[in-house]
Amino acid sequence: MFIKHLRPVLLSAVVLFYAAQLSAQESLKLKFDNSIVYAGIEVGSKGVKMSLLELGKDANSTGSFNILKDSSVNTDFISFTQPTFSATLNGMSELYSTAITRYNIPSNRIFTVVSSGVKMQAEKEEKTSWVNNLIDSFRIKIKDAQRRVEVVDPLQEARLSHLGIVPSSKRFSTFLIDIGSGNTKGGYFPFDDNTTDFKLFTFNWGTKSVANATEKKLDEFDKTLATYKSQLNRTLLSIENSELIYAVNSSGAYNMNDYIAFSGGIVWAAATLLQPEQIDKTVVNVTYEDVQKLAEQLYTDFSSLSDVELVKKINDPSIDKAAVAKEIKRVHSVFDQKSLMAGAGLLLKIMRQFKSVYESKGFFLVKNGQVGWVSAYVDQTVK
Repeated sequence: MFIKHLRPVLLSAVVLFYAAQLSAQESLKLKFDNSIVYAGIEVGSKGVKMSLLELGKDANSTGSFNILKDSSVNTDFISFTQPTFSATLNGMSELYSTAITRYNIPSNRIFTVVSSGVKMQAEKEEKTSWVNNLIDSFRIKIKDAQRRVEVVDPLQEARLSHLGIVPSSKRFSTFLIDIGSGNTKGGYFPFDDNTTDFKLFTFNWGTKSVANATEKKLDEFDKTLATYKSQLNRTLLSIENSELIYAVNSSGAYNMNDYIAFSGGIVWAAATLLQPEQIDKTVVNVTYEDVQKLAEQLYTDFSSLSDVELVKKINDPSIDKAAVAKEIKRVHSVFDQKSLMAGAGLLLKIMRQFKSVYESKGFFLVKNGQVGWVSAYVDQTVK
């Protein structure tokens, strides 16, 4: 109805390999007549993403845009170490160069932004200087001292995510919650036919920051999965009591929205593992109990969530099992077991706040939400 991290020393090589792969791809297949292609490059908590976006000639009046390509490279910027800083800088530069040289997109049609998750995590750890240094270093590396690199705030990013992810038919009846690596943000439009006013929902925790906080609680001599699970529960309980409950209550979403939709990397992963046979659908409908079962399975029977085991359960001969297996492998290449546990745990804590109100409808998991806000940013900025 809707829409492991590689070691830092290898990240630069990964970026270069990825750029080489791009150069070998076919030309972009455009959807609209007389359209223009733009690129949006985002520095997120976990890495750098690039979306290639086609705007039709009537985009200013209809808001129509077509996402041509979506790519990313993991660099773990919010670890705020020199290796991850260098990997992120290289990732930005290589993707910027690829947009220009491979796809012939002029620099004035390439938008570069830093996500609110990075901004909030840097402020929490007093690492804002790292963000400023990254922007300055990027300008030097691409030899463009005037290059605009905007650091977006949570309200701006949440509003753009809603515009880029939720279809117009559900725009004014959907509460969207995007679980990122460094923070969670979302909200809804409180007034019909008004996309300027936006009710923000946000708190400063995401999949990666929850996993990092849990890891820091582990004793040097006891890093077993059981101990990680115990400390993860403590971390999530603290987040729930100190921030989450207040954020949900203050959002006023209970009576304002018919649908609760989730997006973000962990949401894509959960949707893929829960319903691998729905590979062609960008949105799946799940219950709280579905995600609860997945969270437990991630801890007690992780091997049953491998591509081999999940594909075995698909009986429909019309489903492309090779494509399903490839997507499941992609999930496991992006998230390791502990990261999946952290993300699924956070997703459950948020769902729990709405469970009694929305149990008859369930929840919507949006799998392609990662391109939403960057695409909407480009679209809105061009306008």
